Amino acid sequence: MTNSTNSTAIELKGLTFRYPSGRTALNDVICSISDGERVALVGPSGAGKSTLLMHLNGLLPAASVVNEGDAQVFIKSQPVTKGRLREVRRQIGFLFQDPDDQLFCPTVREDVAFGPLNLGLDQDEILNRVNCSLLAVGMPEHGLRNPSQLSTGERKRVCLAGVFACEPAILVLDEPTSNLDPRARRQLLEILRTFPGTQIIATHDLDFALELCQRVLVLDGGQLKADGPVEQVLANSSLMDRHGLEVPWRLRRTQ
Repeated sequence: MTNSTNSTAIELKGLTFRYPSGRTALNDVICSISDGERVALVGPSGAGKSTLLMHLNGLLPAASVVNEGDAQVFIKSQPVTKGRLREVRRQIGFLFQDPDDQLFCPTVREDVAFGPLNLGLDQDEILNRVNCSLLAVGMPEHGLRNPSQLSTGERKRVCLAGVFACEPAILVLDEPTSNLDPRARRQLLEILRTFPGTQIIATHDLDFALELCQRVLVLDGGQLKADGPVEQVLANSSLMDRHGLEVPWRLRRTQ
């Protein structure tokens, strides 16, 4: 599924995870994603999509218990372990489903500047990154606004600007279109199309996946059930039905 001529951005080697309750959330997930690929991660609620995403930057499992020999997740060939989290997290930009989980400063500019500040950049570079990132998401005039006064779509774009300001190689997005109206959804789609790096996007919005991604992973019950070209997989009505999904409208009309 991946292009062997490209280097690997993300590699999962038998990723398995159980919550303290004993519930298995991920079971032997094996896949690799090449640099520059845009990959959708789909499946029914409770399939393990968010759990998988949180492993990519060490949010799960607890960083203090992941040792070198236990690594099941690799970012740019770096194992996601307690000793390498700082290096790994420089490569990953994470957009949470709820923008309020990422916005906590009194102004948009301060929120966007937070990541670069923590990277130890000088003031001129931070200012440049903030300006460029707000421009990239179409919000250069919103810098002095309080994020709480913005719409959901605008807050998500502010979060994305904060991610862009850190210049990650990989974007990880959890349900990016949830609670967006059609205009905000379209704006987000166009912004993500301009990002040159790797993207992995967990979503229930299969039309969005079809419009943005080249490849799709189907996760159900913590297991990888399908992996292939987005149109081929999402057009497979028996596969979609088996895993609680529906063929996108655009593909239904072409069948």
